[in-house]
Amino acid sequence: MKPLYRFAQFSSYIYFRLFHRFEVYGLDNIPSTGSFILASNHQSFFDPPALGCKIPRNLHYFARDSLFFWPLGCLIRNLNSIPVNRTRLDMSTLKLVLKILESGEPLLVFPEGTRSVNDKLGTGKKGIGLLLAKSKSTIVPARVIGGNLILGKGMLFPRIGKKLMIQFGTPISVADLDPGKSDPNRYEIISSKVLSLIANL
Repeated sequence: MKPLYRFAQFSSYIYFRLFHRFEVYGLDNIPSTGSFILASNHQSFFDPPALGCKIPRNLHYFARDSLFFWPLGCLIRNLNSIPVNRTRLDMSTLKLVLKILESGEPLLVFPEGTRSVNDKLGTGKKGIGLLLAKSKSTIVPARVIGGNLILGKGMLFPRIGKKLMIQFGTPISVADLDPGKSDPNRYEIISSKVLSLIANL
């Protein structure tokens, strides 16, 4: 792990703990070695640092490609961010992500593709289904609770004092979610099952 990444983890945890009574459950479900895809609901811009700050792994993140401009782009690249077009998962991005997973590194994905307007789960995009089918990675479901009350859509400043919680679920093999290549709705089915795993946390 880069020193900057460790510092960002530590700083994020201290902030969340001091100002949002931060609690994390199920941390023992995080694999200590090997790649995995961490799939979580998405409520606020705080979700990536909140999900990653207590994971003792070099977690990689997707970030909107429009954010990669100087100096912000330089910073988030050094924090393991991967530029992505939110409307589609292009082949160059897919190849990069598969390479990261093949190297044994974990990846955070928000199956909904964007932040929800409340604490309700949205519809999963088929991109997560495609990624899981191609990578054969283990999936770890996660749920953010309270993020929408702290810095939800439409909020300009975080609400200090609102509680934030993270719940990590049991790792699942993609084979348990994949209906197989012959199913025409393969990626959508995988995505839907991933959302169900998150909903059940």
